[in-house]
Amino acid sequence: MTRIVAAGLGCRKDCSGEEIAALVRLALNEAGLTSDDLTGLFAPVFKQSEAGLAEAASLLGVPLVLMPDAAMKDAEPRAVTRSERVVALTGLGSVAETAALAGAGAQSRLLRARLASAHATCALAVSE
Repeated sequence: MTRIVAAGLGCRKDCSGEEIAALVRLALNEAGLTSDDLTGLFAPVFKQSEAGLAEAASLLGVPLVLMPDAAMKDAEPRAVTRSERVVALTGLGSVAETAALAGAGAQSRLLRARLASAHATCALAVSE
């Protein structure tokens, strides 16, 4: 089985693809990885209208995968960060961590907990 390295993302409305891509690169660097190690960008399906996510995927040369609500809810208990503001807005404790864990699979673990920029969050998870 091929190892999955998933970048989970959350962002505010109209966040630029450049900001998101820069944040992903920073998270990868902090984890000792490069964009060549990255399998894809993962975000909840409710972020499907955010053009910055697709732009970031294009800039990084990886697919953008929108995770269904059920996969997000299944992965949420494994997230380590919890924001009450995010819970109130989305029903999830951490959008980025949950998306990364959902994207990397049921046996995945976080490589890099939530990292934030001005308008986006990113977390990295790897399949086990």
